[in-house]
Amino acid sequence: MKFSQRAQAISPFYAMAFGEKAAKLEAQGKHVVKLNLGEPDFGAPPDVLKAMQKLADNADLPYTSALGLPELRQAIANFYQTTHQVYINPQRIVITAGASAALLLLSAALVDEGDQVIMADPCYPCNQEFIKSFAGKVQLVPTGAGSHFQLNKALLAQHWQSDTRGLMLATPSNPTGTAVAEVDLLAMCEFARSKGAWRIVDEIYLNLHHGDADRQPKSVLCFDEQAIVVNSFSKYFGMTGWRLGWCVVPQEMVEVMERLAQNYFICPSTVAQKAALQCFTTRSISVCESRRQTLIARKNLILAGLKKCGLPVPVEPDGAFYVYIDVSATGLTAMNFCERVLQEVFVALTPSNDFSEQGDKQFVRLSFASAESELEEGLKRLGTFMQSLI
Repeated sequence: MKFSQRAQAISPFYAMAFGEKAAKLEAQGKHVVKLNLGEPDFGAPPDVLKAMQKLADNADLPYTSALGLPELRQAIANFYQTTHQVYINPQRIVITAGASAALLLLSAALVDEGDQVIMADPCYPCNQEFIKSFAGKVQLVPTGAGSHFQLNKALLAQHWQSDTRGLMLATPSNPTGTAVAEVDLLAMCEFARSKGAWRIVDEIYLNLHHGDADRQPKSVLCFDEQAIVVNSFSKYFGMTGWRLGWCVVPQEMVEVMERLAQNYFICPSTVAQKAALQCFTTRSISVCESRRQTLIARKNLILAGLKKCGLPVPVEPDGAFYVYIDVSATGLTAMNFCERVLQEVFVALTPSNDFSEQGDKQFVRLSFASAESELEEGLKRLGTFMQSLI
């Protein structure tokens, strides 16, 4: 059987690959501490679970509009109003089968052959594959601890080319958990807009910021209403397996997205959409905010533990549930480090090969989305491993 060049060229996702290796070890009776995947252990809020239980007995679950349930689009618009103090016409909100589906649809809508899209290195790897699937070119701009592993206007201007058509940002970022400062985000959006380029901003982790509740970071839509935003129910609401997300697009783009969604996906899951309406109750938001505080406590636990182990984190994360560890002092590459800690002390991590071309031999991503007991055990085992290298 002959496979497409696209299928042959696509890179493996090492976070999932290490998950499969961990599963094999568990099948042998080993207790593996899984710190490789960005999957909150909380699950969906109780109100959402109750709604799903009621829906399980409902035989009437037809297709929805390709753009999603109108009431869910309105609920998301209300969420932006109360959380970010920005009004969004609900007609501009497109419900998708996870943020990945949103990014696929956006790539289909915006990218032509040869179009160049700028992203930071490191970044979420699947974003590159979406662009490449539509024959676009990805320009990865090297970043480091000095810029919090994020792009800024100076880097953007330095690397901008004549065929650059778009800019993709994530704030906070996967894998580093670092956010773009508001002044830098505004400057980059203005620069890209002046070049006639589109801006996609991944805000999946925006509501999992590590600041006070009254210091909620602003959505890019607060100052660039033509920016395109991608978000998800997976992280803040803890609904990874529900495969539900959304994007906010300019009004002129809605009809294009609808046609693409009709052909690619028909519609998002009806039952997931109906249950997700309960994400926006006062009780559900309170639950999610409590969980956000738990994640901050977990971050502090992890940072202190890694320091004790002798594993430096060059930049403390601003949000999400990741730390980006520099393992260069061990003398091991990121891949070797992850292979050895999995096989020797049964801790699953993710090498930066997933996220970076420049730092693929130096950094390792750790997710602290797991229970505190697992984090403590993982730190203990990492300490044992580091001692074995002395």
